[in-house]
Amino acid sequence: MNRSESIKELAPALVRAQGEIKAALKDSTNPHFRSKYADLSSVVEAVKAPLLKHGIAFLQGVHDAENGVAVETVLLHSSGEWISSTLRIPAGKQDAQGYGSAITYGRRYGLQAMCGVPAEDDDGNAATASAPTTSRITPVAGSLAALEPKEQEQAKEIAGAIVDHWGNGEEFKAYEAFYDAGLTNEMKLGVWEVLQPHSKIRNKLKAMHKEQPTQKAA
Repeated sequence: MNRSESIKELAPALVRAQGEIKAALKDSTNPHFRSKYADLSSVVEAVKAPLLKHGIAFLQGVHDAENGVAVETVLLHSSGEWISSTLRIPAGKQDAQGYGSAITYGRRYGLQAMCGVPAEDDDGNAATASAPTTSRITPVAGSLAALEPKEQEQAKEIAGAIVDHWGNGEEFKAYEAFYDAGLTNEMKLGVWEVLQPHSKIRNKLKAMHKEQPTQKAA
């Protein structure tokens, strides 16, 4: 993720906007899985008004990538501050239709991730049904960038330790490194964002936390 030198105006504005962003309406049907999902227009409708209310606009550019496209999503604040993230999507077919679908897919998921809109899969919903409200962790794009530089490095180190523990079969140590280390909510959100590529680990950690409701609130 890239960012402007400062995001001291953008960060609190994004926090306020996300407090007003609701889940995107699942009004489209996937013909292959016969399941409902939120299409691009639903995601845009969910985020546009709350973002604009707090002085934030979003821009999405498309770049060429090997066998597909790279969709860059930028959140631009009225102060001039910004954060951006790029999502690379392979094209299912090497034709106009395939690239068009990849662009739409990239725009939808890129905007959804940057604005913290709840996703269709379990990985996008970090709160467990049985956990109290104070234990909810909502992945927020920009959480890592909102931390101080030293805290960003610490978040990356913690995430790396969690992955290492997991790879060594030390699942409970990975759990402790996140839930029992006395991290602030801001730090937890930053670590959670770093762990985004490791969805299986995140899902398992959430499941472990659900099974241990007496653990410290996240």
